[in-house]
Amino acid sequence: MESIQVLSVGGSIVAPETVDTEFLTDFLGALREYLFEDASRRIVLVIGGGAPARQYQNAYRALQKKESVEHDNLDRIGIAATRLNAELIRSLLADLCFDPVVTDPTAELGFQGRVLVGAGWKPGFSSDYDAVILAERLEVSRVINLSNIAKVYSADPKIDPEARPLDRLEWNELRSLVGDTWNPGSNLPFDPVATKRAAELGIELVIASGRDIPNLKHLLRKEPFEGTIIG
Repeated sequence: MESIQVLSVGGSIVAPETVDTEFLTDFLGALREYLFEDASRRIVLVIGGGAPARQYQNAYRALQKKESVEHDNLDRIGIAATRLNAELIRSLLADLCFDPVVTDPTAELGFQGRVLVGAGWKPGFSSDYDAVILAERLEVSRVINLSNIAKVYSADPKIDPEARPLDRLEWNELRSLVGDTWNPGSNLPFDPVATKRAAELGIELVIASGRDIPNLKHLLRKEPFEGTIIG
């Protein structure tokens, strides 16, 4: 069993409107419990932007006088929010995380503690892609994507009443759902750029609810869980 788990943690569960301190208490407690069961276990957490990203991106859209906004600027704003959230998580896990927040997953990596925390890197994709790159570099064969959805649906359930939850997908099926182009602020199960790279690498992706703490515990331990497996 691999000793490193890579988790892409959606900002929507860290800071859905404001920082959810009650959730973080339970979430980080579950991670500590998992780590302390076995001294060889390590976790990589790549944190998304959540409400701070949306709020500042929306402000930029509202204040920008041009008809169209610059996607790179929207991305840079979102990246700043991911780094704020990641610094919070790193600080809360400082006794286990001895390295600074990773802001470039291609740079030289330190992994001195039990936890490594990453954030957004550069325009063109979301923090999901950074998680995939870190998994590649650390030779981890599975990425866990935790967000506010329990499973991937066959279509957007808010639009299509016939949409159904899916237990398993092939990579080409996920790509047909998320498309090939990243747009800042997109509400997708997984970043299209990250999807393409993970498919090329043959990484297994699990999409599950980050707010379901008992399910998260099962998922970390590779016990039966609720979620969607891709690959």
